[in-house]
Amino acid sequence: MKVVKIEGKSRSEHGKTVTRRLRSEGQVPAVIYGGKETIHFSADQLYFRPLVYTPDFQLAEITVDGKSYTCIMKDLQFDVLTDELNHVDLLELVEDKKVIANLPLKFVGQPVGVKAGGRLEVKVKSLKVRTYPKFLRENLELNIENLELNGNVRVQDVNVENIEIMNSPRIPVASVVMTRALKQAESAEATAGKGKK
Repeated sequence: MKVVKIEGKSRSEHGKTVTRRLRSEGQVPAVIYGGKETIHFSADQLYFRPLVYTPDFQLAEITVDGKSYTCIMKDLQFDVLTDELNHVDLLELVEDKKVIANLPLKFVGQPVGVKAGGRLEVKVKSLKVRTYPKFLRENLELNIENLELNGNVRVQDVNVENIEIMNSPRIPVASVVMTRALKQAESAEATAGKGKK
């Protein structure tokens, strides 16, 4: 799994004035919680980019005052006007404590329905899971080769060992729908068939 390394400076001062000053210096205030202690720190905005602007699930290795923390991103705040990153919340991974995370879905194989002229529609891009840190992974693979025309795959079809999926099992995650061209071809065939009788 990809790990983004972030060098941070601890901060003891809090409040709007301090955070405003940090942001004007290109720093992003952040907090690490979930471990033995809560760590308030700031880091250069550039460090956060590979973690924030990606659809991938990644770990963050954050070094503050010589100590390293392995974390996952939990929450982000952006400036309403400038859209700049304002604040980051990170959860420290503790070996024997389960965590909740959103893992991207990775669809494997070409559905038979697509080969028959249908179009794949992805309805859900990631799933909410609960597991121990050691079982976290970059994505959840789902084989969709047997997905037929007008067929669905649902959350319940995603089976991964040691990971509990928290979304409702009946929610469709992908389906193969008929394309307009295929519908027209089918109705043309049906019309032609009636004409022969």
